[in-house]
Amino acid sequence: MNVPKDLKYSKTHEWVRSEKGEGVVGITDFAQHELGDVVFVELPKVGQKLKAEDSCAVVESVKAASDIYAPLSGTVLRVNESLAKDTSVVNKDPYDSGWFFVLQLDPHSLATELLSAQDYQRLIGVEA
Repeated sequence: MNVPKDLKYSKTHEWVRSEKGEGVVGITDFAQHELGDVVFVELPKVGQKLKAEDSCAVVESVKAASDIYAPLSGTVLRVNESLAKDTSVVNKDPYDSGWFFVLQLDPHSLATELLSAQDYQRLIGVEA
């Protein structure tokens, strides 16, 4: 299972990469593996304000539909429009081209609730 060390993780299997007050968000390799082949992604609206742990997107796969939760609070700046054309990128490349949305992070949003790569590996039962 791929768990990049430079990301932070939620207990609900989302990842976030913080860059200059923005947070790029997607689902983890573990999550996409558990879901199976992703066939549809419903993304939040640009401009939508999210609080940490808000349900904000939906992923549908051949196995199930699953809610996606905001790992941090903020306002949606961009969504990955390419997912509408090719959802398989979520399965092939969940940490790069398979990202879901970008948040302008709320300055009061605390990343302390997020897990390190090592803690996330423990959560999913994978050796570091």
